[in-house]
Amino acid sequence: MRGLWAVLRGHAIVIGALIACAMWCTPAGAQSSRPITLIVPFAAGGPTDTLARILSERIAAELHTTVVVENVAGASGSIAGARAARATPDGTTITIGHWGTHVLNGAILKLPYDVVSDFEPVAMIAMGTQLIVGRKSLEANNLKELIAWLKANSGKATAGTSGAGTGAHVAAVFFKDKTGTDFQFVPYRGAGPAMIDLVAGQIDIMFDQAANSLAHVKSGAVKAFAVTSPTRLASAPDIPTVDEAGLSGLYISYWHGIWAPKNTPKDIVARINAAIVAALADAAVKQRFTELGQEIPPTDQQTPAALAAFQKAETEKWWPIVKAANIKPE
Repeated sequence: MRGLWAVLRGHAIVIGALIACAMWCTPAGAQSSRPITLIVPFAAGGPTDTLARILSERIAAELHTTVVVENVAGASGSIAGARAARATPDGTTITIGHWGTHVLNGAILKLPYDVVSDFEPVAMIAMGTQLIVGRKSLEANNLKELIAWLKANSGKATAGTSGAGTGAHVAAVFFKDKTGTDFQFVPYRGAGPAMIDLVAGQIDIMFDQAANSLAHVKSGAVKAFAVTSPTRLASAPDIPTVDEAGLSGLYISYWHGIWAPKNTPKDIVARINAAIVAALADAAVKQRFTELGQEIPPTDQQTPAALAAFQKAETEKWWPIVKAANIKPE
């Protein structure tokens, strides 16, 4: 029986390889037999969704297939994470994620998957930052005035987040600790819906990815008080850094990457990576990313190995900080 099982298992592996080859080893210009689903862990319209949609069109052209963007929102991105981790590892499902979904969630939430070991890194696609923004009618006009206003309205002001334990939530917790302020959190199913309410004046502030809020800042729909990096954004040089605004050292890098389910064959990961690298080199993609306050990493940082190393370094940096702050899901 053991011998029979070994033979059957061997046949199954060969069949699986043949199926993968039939799907991926297509001639240039040919259409792959099945589309690729790119899972986005937040609602449509948010920064992660925007980056995914910009990238997906170019990836589809490179791979001669269709890339379907699917929004699976909820639980700080962990519902999408579970779905992506359970997907068949044949290259037909990939997911976009970031500092929150693939680092912070592992320290804060009880997950049915591991943010590291249940995925195959594919490529780092963008390095971004956060903006500290507020509703247009807010009395404060700079960061020092905002801190003073928050102290004067202690416990009454509201901050929108993409959910408990997300990057926006963690950043706001650090801001509270650093400034001695207190405000209420209002969780949403994504940064997009939160921004809608900020523009409408339903909440007071957000610690938001530049990719989501920069267009609203430029249109005058919301106010920007600072960027959470040591240097100003090339696409918005008039917004001061946190150092310049009087809150030194509140640095938060909001990077994005692409992952595939664990055990996706290396040749398939390599082919998807090559398509992403080509997409990131496209002038139109570069321009769109820049407009969103995103920096495309150097080519040598776009490899699966580079993403794995960076994710590991971020985990080692942030997990002790998050746990020391006792950040819990609400």
